[in-house]
Amino acid sequence: MRLGRHQFQLLVRQAVEELPSVIRDSLENVALLVEDWPGEEYLQEAGDEDPGLLFGLYTGVPLPNRYGGLPPLPDTITLFQRPIEQACATREEVVCEIRITVVHEVGHFLGMNEDDLHRLGYS
Repeated sequence: MRLGRHQFQLLVRQAVEELPSVIRDSLENVALLVEDWPGEEYLQEAGDEDPGLLFGLYTGVPLPNRYGGLPPLPDTITLFQRPIEQACATREEVVCEIRITVVHEVGHFLGMNEDDLHRLGYS
């Protein structure tokens, strides 16, 4: 299922708007990005070798690990459009996967690890 970039970005924005306001408000210093595919630097950071399996990546300092204020540059949550689309057969599946990926990466921002997210059904 292939969408245009603008449509995909609107779905990402919608997924963020659906987050509880207390979580959404904490994202003020987080940039949300959409890339076609993860580059080598993203794959290395994620510890993954297959670009088709990486749907999103949080980069930054999780909230519980911050000391002395906010970092000077924003943290980032990057969603990778083509891997998500390749894994989904319908627009509804894309919408669902975007929601799961946004919640997963926001979970990392909030300090959750992979085990926490798996236990909550967001892996």
